[in-house]
Amino acid sequence: MRSYTFREYTGLEEVVGPIFLIRNIHNVGYNELVEIVDQYGKMRLGITLEVGKEYTVVEVLEGTTGLSLSNCRVRFKGEPLMFGVSEEILGRIFDGLGNPLDNMPKPVYEELVNVNGMAINPTAREYPCNIIETGISSLDVMNTLVRGQKLPIFSGSGLPHDLIATQIARQANVKNEDFCVVFVAMGVKYDTAQFFINSFKESGVLDHVTIFLSLADSPPIEKLLTPRLALSCAEFLAFSKQKHVLVIMTDMTNYCEALREISTIRGEIPARKGYPGYLYSDLASIYERAGMIKGKSGSITQLPILTMPNDDITHPIPDLTGYITEGQIVLEREMYNRGIYPPVAGLPSLSRLMKDNIGEGLTREDHPSLASQLFACYSHVKDIRALASIIGEEELSPLDKCYLDFGEQFEKRFITQGYYEFRSLMDSLDLGWEMLSILPADELVRIKEDYLNKYYHKK
Repeated sequence: MRSYTFREYTGLEEVVGPIFLIRNIHNVGYNELVEIVDQYGKMRLGITLEVGKEYTVVEVLEGTTGLSLSNCRVRFKGEPLMFGVSEEILGRIFDGLGNPLDNMPKPVYEELVNVNGMAINPTAREYPCNIIETGISSLDVMNTLVRGQKLPIFSGSGLPHDLIATQIARQANVKNEDFCVVFVAMGVKYDTAQFFINSFKESGVLDHVTIFLSLADSPPIEKLLTPRLALSCAEFLAFSKQKHVLVIMTDMTNYCEALREISTIRGEIPARKGYPGYLYSDLASIYERAGMIKGKSGSITQLPILTMPNDDITHPIPDLTGYITEGQIVLEREMYNRGIYPPVAGLPSLSRLMKDNIGEGLTREDHPSLASQLFACYSHVKDIRALASIIGEEELSPLDKCYLDFGEQFEKRFITQGYYEFRSLMDSLDLGWEMLSILPADELVRIKEDYLNKYYHKK
C-alpha cells in the first residue's frame, strides 16, 4: 500500500464557481490531488490548477456548493491523480475519473500510472508504419489510417460522426488479438453514451474495448482529465503489453469548451474566440501522445473527433488541430443531406502518412496510383458540376457527361457504405477500379500502363 504525506490547511481565501483560492501554504505541486473536507465531514476531490508563492488555485470536481470559507479543511496529497491499470481494463466501462460504471469492482491493477502521462521523447520515436484497416472504402483507399498516426475527423453538429466512430471501433482489425480500442467520450449526452455502450455490446467487440465516459453535466476539470486518463491506459497497453491501441476521442470541441470555461473563471486573458492562448500547446499535450517507440512492438493511434462550430474549418479548434495532426477526415453536410453515409468529403480529406505505407509489398501495387487517380477524377467532377449549374447539363460535352456519371456512381457505390457493411481493402481497391472503368482509358493519366492492362475493364 502506498504511503501519502498529507499537508492539511484550514480556511479558504476565495471561492469562484468550482474553483477556490487558498493562501499560506507550502510546497504544493501543479496537478496535485487535493482532498477537501467540508464542515459536515464530507470529502470531495480537487486538482491544483495554478501554483504560486504560498498560494494555489484548486478546482473541486464535485463543485464548491456548501463549502465554508472558514471551516473547510484542505489536504494536499503530494502526488497527482493516479489510476491502476492492467489488461483487466479491457471490456470495462469507466467514468471520466476512472470509476467503474458497469456495476463491477475496480479491476485488479498491475501498476499505478499518472493520469497526466509523459511525452514521448522525439529521439525515441519510430516512424509510423503498417495501415489499420477500418473496413470503410473512403478511408482505406483514399485516406489510409496508419499505426502510430494521429488522424482527426472534422465533423459538424448533426452529422453522423458518432456512427462512424463506433463503426471504426467495431470493424478495425478486430481479428488481431494484439489490437484493442480505447474509446473516450467527453461532454456527451446520456443517450449518446448509452448508444456507444450498446453498440459495442451488441457487436460483440466490448472485450477488446475500454470505454471512458464523461457526460455533459460532468465538471469541466473531469472533461480535461478524461482523455489524459484514457491515454495513460493506452500507453500501458501499448508499451507494457505490446498491443496496437486505437484511441478514439469524441468530442474534442467539448474538451476545448471546458478548457475555455476554466480559463474564463480564472480570469485569464482570452485569445481567438475566447479560448486561452495556450490552446495549441494543451491540444498538443494530448495529440503528441500517439506514436511508436523504438524497441517496442506496440503502438498508439489516435482518431480524435471534433465538431466544427458553424461548419467553419478555420475555427481555432480544427485550425490548431490540423497543425498538430497528420491530416484530417472532413465530413460534408451537403453529402449527408443527399443521403450519403459516411459523408467523407473527397477533396479536403487527406492522410499525410498514407503515401509511405501503401503500394507494393505494403497494400497492393496499384494502390497509390489508383487513389491519386480517384482524387483527380473526382476533383474534375466538381468543376464540371459547377459548370453545369451555369450553362445547363444538356450543353456539356459527351466526355463531361461521362465524368458526371462517374461522380454519381463514385458517391453512390464507392463512398456510400452501410453502417454494418465491412469492405476489405482488396474489395475496396477492386471497387475503385470499377469506378475508373466508367471513364475512357486515355483519361487515366496517373496510372501506369501495366496497371491499366491488369485492372482496367471498360464497360
